[in-house]
Amino acid sequence: MSAPERIPPRSVTTGATPAELLAEGELTVRGRIREASNAALYCTVTRDGQEAACIYKPVAGEQPLWDFPDGTLAQREVAAYEVSEATGWGLVPHTVLRDGPYGEGMCQLWIEVTPGAELLALVDAQEPEPGWKAIAFAEVGEGRTALLVHADDERLRRLAVLDAVINNADRKGGHLLPAAGDRLYGIDHGVTFNAENKLRTLLWGWAGEPLTGEAVDVLKGLKEALAEGGTLATTLTRLITAVELDATRARVDALLASGKHPEPSGEWPAIPWPPV
Repeated sequence: MSAPERIPPRSVTTGATPAELLAEGELTVRGRIREASNAALYCTVTRDGQEAACIYKPVAGEQPLWDFPDGTLAQREVAAYEVSEATGWGLVPHTVLRDGPYGEGMCQLWIEVTPGAELLALVDAQEPEPGWKAIAFAEVGEGRTALLVHADDERLRRLAVLDAVINNADRKGGHLLPAAGDRLYGIDHGVTFNAENKLRTLLWGWAGEPLTGEAVDVLKGLKEALAEGGTLATTLTRLITAVELDATRARVDALLASGKHPEPSGEWPAIPWPPV
């Protein structure tokens, strides 16, 4: 299947919500995202005159992983969206679990990337300039190294907190999508919610720094929503295991107890490879 042709989504001001459109609309495959490690199909979804572009990742197209149960990545993508919605930050595009042409899978609203300020950079320096946070030194060839940095951006900082909660094992640069309205989205959340500490990310710039007051308030809200019988806990019960749900609660508790952004544990590679 060829790479997808970009199809501008159409919408109207009334009718189905994005979640309803994704869950109930007619799904038509238009192409395949060749760079994806698992099957990722570019589609349009239509219902009652509304149309939107989306990504459909069927469970049948998932590659087995040694540290995650087979056939669970789609559910984890939806679980990440649900946690994002519970924070109120809206960092993950609308995502649902539904049947499609190749069986059950994750369906996520397509985000058109808009040009904007750089979020990541390699600099020939020992320390980041103001407005940037250091990640690590990287080899750039011929025995040279450069400092990998990310922007000191509140949107990225919120995403770093979300990743700590969902235990994201693969936050790469290519998973950051700046969009219209100064929005920033994170995508590709299939390897999340593992009960073991697997946080692997490019967003280490705030490691060990105090959480913002906003983040603390959001974490307190998550703690309540994740409690037994809470709205988020009830939703996640259908998407991840009981052990993974308990581990999510424990991560929220740990963040509130420390009041700081997490630091690399040393038990797991801290930075994904390749980083983009």
